[in-house]
Amino acid sequence: MDSNPDRILLWLDVDTAKQPLTRLGQDVFAILIAAHHPTLRLLGISTTHGNAHLADTTDNTSRVLTAIGRTDICVYPGAAHPFCRGEVFTPEIHGPTGLDGTKYLPSSSAPIIRDSNAIVVARDALLAQPANTAWLVATGPLTNAALLFATCPEVANHIAGLSVMGGAVGGGFTQIESGKTLGQSEGFGNETPWAEFNIYVDPEAAQSIFSNPALASKTTFITLDLTHQCLATRTVRQGLLFGSDPSKQPSQLRTLLHEILEFFAGTYDEFFDITAGPPLHDPLAVAVLFGFANNNNNNNNNNNNNSNDENTARTTSNPPIFITADDNSERYRVSVVTHGEHSSLDSVRGQVGRTVVKKIGRGDDNEGVEEQGVRIPRNLDVDAFWPVLEECCAAAE
Repeated sequence: MDSNPDRILLWLDVDTAKQPLTRLGQDVFAILIAAHHPTLRLLGISTTHGNAHLADTTDNTSRVLTAIGRTDICVYPGAAHPFCRGEVFTPEIHGPTGLDGTKYLPSSSAPIIRDSNAIVVARDALLAQPANTAWLVATGPLTNAALLFATCPEVANHIAGLSVMGGAVGGGFTQIESGKTLGQSEGFGNETPWAEFNIYVDPEAAQSIFSNPALASKTTFITLDLTHQCLATRTVRQGLLFGSDPSKQPSQLRTLLHEILEFFAGTYDEFFDITAGPPLHDPLAVAVLFGFANNNNNNNNNNNNNSNDENTARTTSNPPIFITADDNSERYRVSVVTHGEHSSLDSVRGQVGRTVVKKIGRGDDNEGVEEQGVRIPRNLDVDAFWPVLEECCAAAE
């Protein structure tokens, strides 16, 4: 891949698996877009616990990079467990490795670098870029990200932004049907009635991120309230399988992606009562980097923004994908409930992992300093998103 200076730079942190109940291979699509969208340049990938054990999410990530033809990208294993809790993992749902059930994923050949610390490598890669140009995108539990910013605080001031997939607001924050929560009750989480999986798994890491004032104004939070607007309907799934020529035999890559989405569709129907199609979560955390190209570096120098805008305009994926109310000026204070234990008992678990958001009014201040909060997109132009995915799939073939 070329090193076009106009590309948006990113480091990706993932927990790649295919068949967790709540995520189902979401990282596959995030990696596809990060590795093949013409406005992006992927610096590297770190892996974390989450959808499977670290050894499996790492191997799965290498296999996905192999499948999409990007064996030049290195994979760095990161945190094997949360900050201060036990690992949350359900092998009866994931399968033993997190990628069971598919015959279309090739063996691992993208390099896995086990003798380097993933946090140090990510720090060095991000700091090696000009200030306010590189993003960190986290699509799994936030353990690696929290460790990065806690041990290397200079990174928060240096990066262009942080994009996080996780959390759920609920309460009519967007106009979507939330469906059921793991078949238990009506709710807005996907792990418990209160909590989304990524935040639930390591709530202390998430709270560390959202309580960091240096990160707040640079953070974009992609919650279930947005991702549940991105439903891969049967028409979408068939379009991805056959591409622009329905008469051709689908490629192995397209067959793999279609298989993941079909499994995803059945699971969301069975467990969440969402019948129109499965929502895609993780890829939106990557797509927001260019989907909000005009505003993604609102705290940074305009020269970098202008070059990104011009590059975006030269691609087929140039429509703005995400739109927030009030012309992108809405900002939020985000906190995470950390009281409670990982348990199937409501009385023990409580609301642990819940993300509580409060809109920041203009002029709000914190100890005399005007507060700048997190951006939480509310609306998605879904018709503009599917061509992005098709474009990246075609590039990977």
